[in-house]
Amino acid sequence: MTNAILLENGFIVDGTGAPGIAGDVLLQGDRILAVGAGLRANLPAGVSLSEVQVHDCTGLAIAPGFIDVHTHDDAIVLDAPGMFPKLSQGVTTVVTGNCGLSVAPYVVDQPQGALTLLGNSFKYASVKAYAQAVALAQPAVNVAPLIGHTTLRSACMDDLTRAATAGETQAMCELLERCMADGAIGMSSGLFYAEAMPAPASEVTELAKVVARHGGVYATHMRSEMADILDAMHEASDCAFEAGVPLIISHHKCAGPANWGRTQETLPLIDVLAERQDIAMDVYPYVAGSTVLREDLVDEVIDVMVSWSAPHPEMMGRMLASIAEEWGTTQREACIRLKPGGACYFQMHEDDVQRVIRHPRSMIGSDGLPHDRHPHPRLWGAFPRVLARYWREQKLFSMEQAVHKMTGLSARNFRLKERGQVRAGWFADLVVFDPARIRDVATYEKPLEQSEGVAMVFVNGALSFDAGNATSTRAGRVLLKAN
Repeated sequence: MTNAILLENGFIVDGTGAPGIAGDVLLQGDRILAVGAGLRANLPAGVSLSEVQVHDCTGLAIAPGFIDVHTHDDAIVLDAPGMFPKLSQGVTTVVTGNCGLSVAPYVVDQPQGALTLLGNSFKYASVKAYAQAVALAQPAVNVAPLIGHTTLRSACMDDLTRAATAGETQAMCELLERCMADGAIGMSSGLFYAEAMPAPASEVTELAKVVARHGGVYATHMRSEMADILDAMHEASDCAFEAGVPLIISHHKCAGPANWGRTQETLPLIDVLAERQDIAMDVYPYVAGSTVLREDLVDEVIDVMVSWSAPHPEMMGRMLASIAEEWGTTQREACIRLKPGGACYFQMHEDDVQRVIRHPRSMIGSDGLPHDRHPHPRLWGAFPRVLARYWREQKLFSMEQAVHKMTGLSARNFRLKERGQVRAGWFADLVVFDPARIRDVATYEKPLEQSEGVAMVFVNGALSFDAGNATSTRAGRVLLKAN
C-alpha cells in the first residue's frame, strides 16, 4: 500500500463536538485509514514508513474539512474551479443551489432577476448534465447540489408574477422528480424574492413531497426575515412537516432595526418546532447581508454598501448614503438609479448574530456571492471568522463546538455520507489550522483578502492547499445522493 500521508502530533478535533485529543491521522487514497496516538510506530499492515509522507502538525488542529452549507457557487465551480476563496478558508465542500436559485435544470441565455446572482451559466437542463460539467471542470472542492424552486418556476412557467397552475405545478414536480433521481440532495426556495413570492405554500409543499420521497432536504430563504418573520417560520415549518421533509432555515436572522432582539422569539420557536419535526438553520457570522439592489430594503436608517452596479460601475464599494448625497436624491431614488446591481445591507444586530450562532441547531454558511466584483467579506472569511471572533475572542462556545457547526452537524443535516468527521474509513476531507492564528482578514473595504492560519487542506485525500497556496491538485467531486 503506497501514497499514504501521516499527519503527526496534531490536536484532533473530530467534528462530533467531543473534546479534542492529541494524536495522528493516517490517510491513504481518498480515505482516512487510521486515527490515534503513536501511529508511526503502529502502522496498519501493508503500510511501510518509508512510503509514508509525514507532516508534523505540532501546535496545529486537525479537523474535518469545513462544509459551506449555504453558497451560490453553482457557476463559479465551473468558471473558476480553483475555488481559492473557499479552499483558503479550509472549506472542502460547498452546498449549491440555495435561496431557490440553481443553474440546473434551466437553459436560458440571459437570466433575469434573482437568477443573475448565479452569473450566466444556465446551460444545464438536468442534474446529470450539470454534474458532468462539474466533473469535467474538476473543482478543488466537493459540490453538493440543491435544486432551486425559482429555477423550477422559470423552467415551467411563462409568468412568475402569479401562482403556478395545477398543470405547471405538476410539470415542476416531474422535473424535480428527475433531478432528485439524478442525485440532487434536496430543494431550496427563495420566497423572499419577487420571482417566487407569488407562490403559495401549497405549491412549495407539493414540491417538498417529491424531495421527501427521495430522502432529500428542504432549505428555505423564508418569505420574510423582518416584521412577519414568525408567520414565515410557521409557513416554512408547516410546508416541511406536511411534506415529511427535513427543514433548514437559511441564513437565520432578524433584519431591520425594528426587529432587532427578536431572536429571543424565533429561537425558542425553532426549539418548539424541533419537538415535532427535523429542523436546523444556517447562519453567517456578520451583521450585514448581501443580495441584489432592492429599494424596499433601503430604509434610510441602516448602512448600505454597493457591491456592483451595471449602469454605474464606478460606485462599486461606495456607501449608498454618500452616493445619494452626491446625487442630491434620497437613498431609495439612488438605489433605483443604480439597478441592476448588488449591495451589502447592515441590517442585523450583533446580539442577534451571537444568539443564532451559538444555538445548537445552527450551522455555518458563507452565503457569499462569488460573481460580485466587490463582494461581502464573508466570501473569503466566514469560517476562520467563526473561530477567531466567536470562539477565541467572544468565547461563545468551545473550539470543538465551533468545528462541529462547520463539519459534522452540516454533514448530518445535509445527508452527506461519510464526511464531516475525522473517522477511520471516512473520506479524507481535512483542514489543518493553527488555533492561535486562524482569523479572517477580508473586510468590507478590502473583501478579497485571504484568511490566515490555515496550514493544509486535503480534499478526498489530496493535498490541495499548503503553506498559503493552492497546490496543482484539484480533487473535488460532485456529491450526489444515492437513490
